[in-house]
Amino acid sequence: MRLDRLGAWGGVVGPLVFTAAWVVSSLRQDQPAAQIQLSGLAAENARDPQVMIAGFAVLGVCSAGFGAALRRSASLRKSAGPWLVIVSGAATVAAGAFRRDRMLLSGPGFVGESWHNQVHDVVSAIAYAGMLTAPLVLVRRFRANPRWAAVTCPVQVLVLASAATLAVFWSGTAAPWDGILQRAAVSLALAAEALLATRLLLDGRAGVR
Repeated sequence: MRLDRLGAWGGVVGPLVFTAAWVVSSLRQDQPAAQIQLSGLAAENARDPQVMIAGFAVLGVCSAGFGAALRRSASLRKSAGPWLVIVSGAATVAAGAFRRDRMLLSGPGFVGESWHNQVHDVVSAIAYAGMLTAPLVLVRRFRANPRWAAVTCPVQVLVLASAATLAVFWSGTAAPWDGILQRAAVSLALAAEALLATRLLLDGRAGVR
């Protein structure tokens, strides 16, 4: 199997593994999923945090591989899209390595954030930014290619829906449901990545020439 095709598969496998990881990890916790953000599932006081840590690592490595596969496309060599995917993947790995201190951001015994919690916040923001901007940059380049016309609109809808959901999540207006909103926003963005990766695989050459 060619390395670029293997990288394209990463864009499908990564989102699936990450989704499975947070579903399994959410079911393992004592608190309702609505109260726990995804990063909290990998925190030190979470039950079986290694499940979510592995989810972050697999998603990050697979996304970086997908970005590398996109870079091999002649039409994308001068595009920032593949690099945004790679950077987002690297930031996702870092988000799993530099964990949150606690499952919940407030509560008894909470006395502030450690340095690695602060690093986690920064790299998570980078990962979010990459997940939202990379698909939009890519579909802009793909729009003129008739083989990709069928996915450009769905990808844009998924990304915009993800951005809108994240805006509500960050606003704090639906605080009791923060965990659900975050899961929905991330799932929408990862669905866009998986859709692009699937189209890349169906192209038959793991790249757009």
